[in-house]
Amino acid sequence: MAYKNISFKEQRVGVFVDVQNMYYSCKNLYSSNLNFGETLSAGVGDRNLMRAFAYVIKADVGKEQDFFDALESQGYEVRAKELQIFSGGAKKGDWDVGLTIDAVTLASKVDVVVLVGGDGDYVPLVRYLQNNQGCKVEVMSFRKTTSSSLIEAADKYTDLGEDLSRFLVRQKRRSLTNSNNDKPTT
Repeated sequence: MAYKNISFKEQRVGVFVDVQNMYYSCKNLYSSNLNFGETLSAGVGDRNLMRAFAYVIKADVGKEQDFFDALESQGYEVRAKELQIFSGGAKKGDWDVGLTIDAVTLASKVDVVVLVGGDGDYVPLVRYLQNNQGCKVEVMSFRKTTSSSLIEAADKYTDLGEDLSRFLVRQKRRSLTNSNNDKPTT
């Protein structure tokens, strides 16, 4: 199947964000958080956003509802599910199948799927959307934590690590402290 032939500004876009994948990539690489609003803006550009999904895991940690509300206020539909804890203490929390089902379901209504995440498990989804639905698939993530096979499968790849000032949340600057008395220095 050939790609849908439509001009750039007329393209209908669906955005799918693997929040856990991006959260841990940011924390591990930069000790920071992703700017999800700016990521959505960059993913859509001047095109027409049809829907944007953010897939999250509820782990009952502090202010997660505030985070979920912030995602909604930035234009995302939040898909949430509980963290699974197994009898041996192992924990599992991923949305790979749910994200895939949503992308396949929305594929007939969009021209471009923007996948924000770096998990190589999404390669079969990318190929299905391209070959069976005529969608272009763009991937946005941090190259250092992204599967090379996912990058190769994508029609377009954006390395968020190339513009950290845009894609990371600016942390409030902490006061420098004097190690002798833990009071701010001047």
